[in-house]
Amino acid sequence: MPIPHRAPGSLLREPAHSTLLPPNEGPAGSTGYVYLIAAVAALGGLLFGFDTAIINGALVFLKKDFGLNDAQTELAASSILFGAVAGAALAGWLTDRYGRRRVLFGAAALFMVSALGAAVPRTLAEFVVARLAGGLAIGVASLLAPLYIAEIAPARIRGQLVTLNQLAIVTGILLAYVVSYYLADLGLVAWRWMFASAAVPSLLFMLALLFVPESPRWLLGQGRAAEALGTLTRLNGPVAAAAEAAGIQAALAAERGADTRLSQPRLRRPLGIAVALAVLQQITGINTILYYGSIIFTEHSGQSAASAIGANALIGGINFVGTVAALLIIDKIGRKPLLLVASGGMALALGALTVALAQHAAGPWLLGLILLYVACFAVGLGPGVWVVIAEIFPNAMRGRAGSLATVALWAACTLITFTFLSLVKIMGIAGAFGLYAVLSVFTFLFVWRAVPETKGRTLEEIERDWA
Repeated sequence: MPIPHRAPGSLLREPAHSTLLPPNEGPAGSTGYVYLIAAVAALGGLLFGFDTAIINGALVFLKKDFGLNDAQTELAASSILFGAVAGAALAGWLTDRYGRRRVLFGAAALFMVSALGAAVPRTLAEFVVARLAGGLAIGVASLLAPLYIAEIAPARIRGQLVTLNQLAIVTGILLAYVVSYYLADLGLVAWRWMFASAAVPSLLFMLALLFVPESPRWLLGQGRAAEALGTLTRLNGPVAAAAEAAGIQAALAAERGADTRLSQPRLRRPLGIAVALAVLQQITGINTILYYGSIIFTEHSGQSAASAIGANALIGGINFVGTVAALLIIDKIGRKPLLLVASGGMALALGALTVALAQHAAGPWLLGLILLYVACFAVGLGPGVWVVIAEIFPNAMRGRAGSLATVALWAACTLITFTFLSLVKIMGIAGAFGLYAVLSVFTFLFVWRAVPETKGRTLEEIERDWA
């Protein structure tokens, strides 16, 4: 996904003053402007959620239409995730070289190409290629949207704003379930319309990105101090902007000539924490529900395809409500308490779900325990991991280090998604969720012992701790 250097007159030039219209600015800057920029960036999260979750409803029809076996079904479900691994791997290098905003624009274009391409394939191979393109976009957006938001957000509301991206992700998931539910009546061709529907928000994302500024931290790293100060002034007011710019420049000056390898000693702990959290977020099993929910309900609960997709919509609603709760409290009670509550609650819910599945319970019991598990994830592990990854790395290495953690996340997601049906064959459905329960207990212990609290601190203050 090569992105050219900015040329005079380019649509993606960074304007000295954004043409978005924020509320009145004052000495303290415009909080409304901050939220507006974050909302635009979070559209990448919405597309991330929509594109990953739309497979849940579509898979029932795609499997029948193409006559897929279990291995082919796993490939259809996980193909987008292989692309996400590659996109996350490229995103760090691309964003450090070309900036946050332009690379996000490239991801938006790929989202649109994938949406249209996945709607018209004649073979499974063509479908997989289209989904791989969407995966590249997801890998890029999953890193850059929270990173960009973290870099423009004041410390006092940074957790809330990064969680806004997670809210957009779960909104995309919920939207995918609702779209799937209403399109299910179209029969075997329903899956084509489900994928094509993503083209509309993709176009909206591309257009909105034309009107937001580049990250001031990236601009300062490129020596474009005047542009960075102009953006910081709009965000925080002139006094705070000058102080923040001085702090960022001091941190950048300290990094000049310093070791910038990801293997350096001062990065080992934050990198280890970020990678471990990224992997644990996925191997506790959340995406088996988000991607295979329809199959779980139809094959293990005896529901019809339409009823299973309706249950998915309810799961998406709980995911949304839990994320809204996280957005309201993450900057008040902190990241670590939310992660502890979430992982502990997930362990309990999955343990009970394992027992229920072993006893062949169905209906309300099965759905209720899955909803509890999803709610716990949504309150803590869903948004909290992205917030921590966006916060804990030094400025000069935030793109590359965040990219490595995001690659680990998508690799773990791909592994879980690609092996779930095979794992169920080997261990049974109860055994699979019992394994995820054990991993949730391990996540609780890891957060308790290893994860620091970053609430209310500037990115430069967090950086100094690792030094």
